[in-house]
Amino acid sequence: MSLDTRKRKLLTDFFLPASKTARNESASPSEQAVPGLSVYLDFVSKDEETKILGFLNSGKCAWRTDLSRKTMHFGGEYCLMPPRLSSTEAQEKNSTANTISETKPQIIQAPPMPQELDWLLQRMTDKGLYPQERWPQYCIVNHYDGNLGISAHTENFSFAQPVVGLSLLSPCAMRFHELVTPDGGSVRSGKAQKARRTGRHVDVMLPSRSLVVMNDDARWKWQHEITRSRKGRGPGWERVSLTFRLKL
Repeated sequence: MSLDTRKRKLLTDFFLPASKTARNESASPSEQAVPGLSVYLDFVSKDEETKILGFLNSGKCAWRTDLSRKTMHFGGEYCLMPPRLSSTEAQEKNSTANTISETKPQIIQAPPMPQELDWLLQRMTDKGLYPQERWPQYCIVNHYDGNLGISAHTENFSFAQPVVGLSLLSPCAMRFHELVTPDGGSVRSGKAQKARRTGRHVDVMLPSRSLVVMNDDARWKWQHEITRSRKGRGPGWERVSLTFRLKL
């Protein structure tokens, strides 16, 4: 019996070429059931994970807390939402003349992509995800804990492919929904919820320190979400994701 055969643990492994079961997943992405989707395992080391989280939680960065989850932006602009009011507070606000100006979201200029992440972008470039002369200019960082998630959506169609996401800390399942046709409707506008689906969905497990890459159909024709549920999340479950996007 060969060494490769002895290492196989799953029945399905016997139907795969030995080269696929023995490969280094951090060097080669694993193919997924969603066309155009790939996942790199162990894209960063534990020490590098600690390094990224240390930077995000340092005085150089600031989390926004106007949403249910904490977020952080690099590159471009974002909307800072007004604080949610109770029904009583909302009625009181509606009786004042300054209601419109006070409840409008603020447009905030985000800081540029930080040099502290250059080594990570270079690694993506070395894997052929981005050209050396054109790195992604935008990054959104999301922090999830408890039962927090994010609604099904496709990334704004003003961004090119691939859309790349790095998962840190606890593992998490990302659910993909196939659309009848490509649809870039946003969650905020309500159009994402109205996008026509085929009824097919696929759950893809994203282990800690893995990198998910969305190209082609996975980028344009499948919505993705993190479901709002405590199912499968033990005590202390926590996930931080960094999503990198490149302007068309």
